[in-house]
Amino acid sequence: MDKRQDKYTKITYNLELDRAAEIIKREKAKRVCIQLPDGLKPEGKRIVDELHERTGAEIIIWAGSCFGACDLPLEVERLGVELLIQWGHAQWIYAHGGEPQEKIVK
Repeated sequence: MDKRQDKYTKITYNLELDRAAEIIKREKAKRVCIQLPDGLKPEGKRIVDELHERTGAEIIIWAGSCFGACDLPLEVERLGVELLIQWGHAQWIYAHGGEPQEKIVK
């Protein structure tokens, strides 16, 4: 489990990088886009490096703003992205009995 402590607010958050890497491997995705809320964007390079090291996939960051779970950057399909992983501030509890949904761009 990957936990990171914010040096300014002393809040610990879990990025679930183990879970993200498992999904990338399971889907056999070669090109993956990650979408982060603005507050996590400073961690973007570390997340990209970690996921690439664990999976060998090319990981790109969607640099546009993210206004919630329904704000998916559908344009990534034109970039050949096979999997989109979105991080948010809270778990999406409305789908699959409380489990966050996994979105696959096809």
